[in-house]
Amino acid sequence: MSDASQRRIKLNNGLTIPVIGTGAWAPSDPESQAKVSNWLTNALKNGYRHIDTAYIYGTEKATGEAIRASGVPREEVFVTTKLPWHHHDMVAKSLEESLANLGTHYVDLYLMHWPQALVYEEGNMFPQNEDGTYKAIQEVKFHETWREMEKLLDTGKARAIGVSNFSIKTLEQLLSTAKVVPAVNQVELHPYLAQNALRDYCASKGIALMAYAPSGFSDVRSDPVIRCIAKKYGVTPNQVTLAWHVSRGTLIIPKSENHERQLENFHLPSISPVDLEKVWALDRGQRICNKADPVHGQVWGWTLEQLGW
Repeated sequence: MSDASQRRIKLNNGLTIPVIGTGAWAPSDPESQAKVSNWLTNALKNGYRHIDTAYIYGTEKATGEAIRASGVPREEVFVTTKLPWHHHDMVAKSLEESLANLGTHYVDLYLMHWPQALVYEEGNMFPQNEDGTYKAIQEVKFHETWREMEKLLDTGKARAIGVSNFSIKTLEQLLSTAKVVPAVNQVELHPYLAQNALRDYCASKGIALMAYAPSGFSDVRSDPVIRCIAKKYGVTPNQVTLAWHVSRGTLIIPKSENHERQLENFHLPSISPVDLEKVWALDRGQRICNKADPVHGQVWGWTLEQLGW
């Protein structure tokens, strides 16, 4: 069993980032949101030094509160937040809002949350058409958004910039005009969705791959193969999936509100190559998050073809 709490990797701009962080997503109901600061504070006290939040999550304020309550100096915490899809044409202003929410002067990593832009409507992050589809701008406009994000680096308000939910297709489109290569691409990634081609592509461009939903929720954790390996090593299915990620060099942001599970995420087994191959064999290209709308075939206003999924 190894302690992964201190492991870090160097991004393409020289900045180092913890291999294991904690996600800060929470349901939007008031009761769930009210708990966020407490469990993030506990995560920091348990050794986490990377918090992944987002404007759309509504947890930026709780993230800032947790850092201050934990007693951990701000400069020791790697903070990631994200540009929301309805702010693609107001990058600098949106970052200022996020910084105010966080109560900090800078973020370590600022990600474009999605490649598609949604129409801006005051007070509405999820604008919809009458047919229930989302009001996404159909043209590819993330080149313009990225140019504005590149300017943030000179201000010192974002130490690194990256993207989220980008595919090989959308990365190639972005890189055709980008001056700065994204430091990170954060995507859904777990044994059922190994994204091997995307992993290889990102590696070839110097882009670190970060996994959200890294354990695949109960879908993957209940898989007989995962459970059998967990029993063999005397660990939980969650630890097996996280160890698989670390073995392939992926950054991970598991989210847990539970004290014991927060600690568990750092203590990962050394799984044999034979057993790792069994985990690899589970890949079936299956998304668990952000599935296409069965009626319109869209994910947040774009088709799978547009997303390159």
